[in-house]
Amino acid sequence: MKDLAFYRLALILGLISAIGPFAIDMYLPALPELERDFHAADGGVQITLTVFFLATGVGQLTYGPLSDRFGRKPLLFVGLLIFTLASIGCALAPDLHSFSWLRFLEGLGAAGCTVITRAIVRDHYSGVDATRMMSLLILIFSVCPVLAPMTGSFLMQLGGWRAIFWMVAFAGICGIVLIATLKESRRAHVSAPQGGVFRATFAAYGTLLRDWHFLGIVGMGGFAMAGFFAYLATSSFVFIQHYGFSEHQYSLAFALNAIAFTAVAQLNGKLCARFGLARVVRTALALCLGFVLTLLIVSGLTDLPAWALMALVFCCSAMMGCVNPVTAVLALEDHPHIAGAAAALMGALQMLVGGLGMAFAGYINDDTPFPMACGMAVGVALAFTLACFTLSAHDSRRLSA
Repeated sequence: MKDLAFYRLALILGLISAIGPFAIDMYLPALPELERDFHAADGGVQITLTVFFLATGVGQLTYGPLSDRFGRKPLLFVGLLIFTLASIGCALAPDLHSFSWLRFLEGLGAAGCTVITRAIVRDHYSGVDATRMMSLLILIFSVCPVLAPMTGSFLMQLGGWRAIFWMVAFAGICGIVLIATLKESRRAHVSAPQGGVFRATFAAYGTLLRDWHFLGIVGMGGFAMAGFFAYLATSSFVFIQHYGFSEHQYSLAFALNAIAFTAVAQLNGKLCARFGLARVVRTALALCLGFVLTLLIVSGLTDLPAWALMALVFCCSAMMGCVNPVTAVLALEDHPHIAGAAAALMGALQMLVGGLGMAFAGYINDDTPFPMACGMAVGVALAFTLACFTLSAHDSRRLSA
């Protein structure tokens, strides 16, 4: 029964946390069509990705501490309601300006799903068990990058890019139904500090911002995410415009990376139990840096074949399957009493850094692989540098338990 409850919780949280990525990945194949439909300048539609991520980052700062104070379920309901209504607005948007603002609201709604599911995991588990749960969540919500672009390209054939956002709105409704099946996980003895809501929020964030170890781990995850977001922002243009892929072929190429990420993430429980969480992250970042530097150098020297680009990005994505879930566990490990605020600040800082990385990649994008490789390399290099300073041998021994 205990294992059944564990896997049931993982399934529900994984599906809820997948709603945000679903809203991103499904419309990636539609970016070139959006650019034509809205008569946008080069790089103009990438801003709709950037504002979504920035909104998700900012929104988490509110959801996290409020969920510590008032409970996880009410805040999840609020977030998904905002998300669903904004998605309907996106489907009806008349121009790029309106669409961008609605994407911002959509990101604010999705922020609740991102931060509160992490806090719920910390409410129930810690250490290796939390890593196992995070990896299972990744297994579930990583179905989105596999299926969402293909679903998006299929919906485009049926009803254009607007049909995609009607489907996203339906996903939001499904998330609201799933939330109703959850039990409240916030416990009184780990609630937010007493006092007014704003006072408790500032107290929690003050505690976290004085913890340099926490900030170092958050920075690692954020810069690694920025490298991946650089790929998100430019990959559809590189594959469709530069290599001549169809929307369906691009969705298949994108799905391969999601499969690599998901498959390696499922090894985290065993790897962390044997080697320790910190050592796993350092090794994964070192390997990822090697792959992305190879991509940067080769794409700078020659017109990289599509298969070679796909192979190197596949390897980078596999290493990210170790980095993302384990850094989340490391960041929350020492702050169970303010898990919502810790998850919020972690998510906000990482999404803000990732959004900036996405904006940088969109700005330098010329539809060739080299600018994409530049954005990826900068992010991973900064993440690895932080890992070298933050995760000491002492941390490896302490956090392996």
